[in-house]
Amino acid sequence: SHDYAVRNAKEYYKRVRPFVIYKDATCTPDKDEKMAITGSYPSGHASFGWAVALILAEINPQRKAEILRRGYEFGESRVICGAHWQSDVEAGRLMGASVVAVLHNTPEFTKSLSEAKKEFEELNTPTNELTP
Repeated sequence: SHDYAVRNAKEYYKRVRPFVIYKDATCTPDKDEKMAITGSYPSGHASFGWAVALILAEINPQRKAEILRRGYEFGESRVICGAHWQSDVEAGRLMGASVVAVLHNTPEFTKSLSEAKKEFEELNTPTNELTP
């Protein structure tokens, strides 16, 4: 669902990417040709990375800070590599958070999230096999 929202916004705004304006390469030069013809606003990578981080932080609240930091850095890497402007990344995060908020209102998602939390908790509960 985040891809649909981001794609429509990219097609509407058609913002030129920084590496195109500055005639520079990105960290992924093999993808530059394709990226050069797609809009930069909002960042789909930042949207996806932030949405996943928000969900994973719910599943593993003990590591919430680390997960959210990594989700944030995922978007920042797009600015560092010249693929996006900072405002592209910020808008992408907003879209990712919005998608997660909408997902929380769907029974399928809330059921899957509940199951994932339970499974994660079971996998992270130490068992003492030596105790009789």
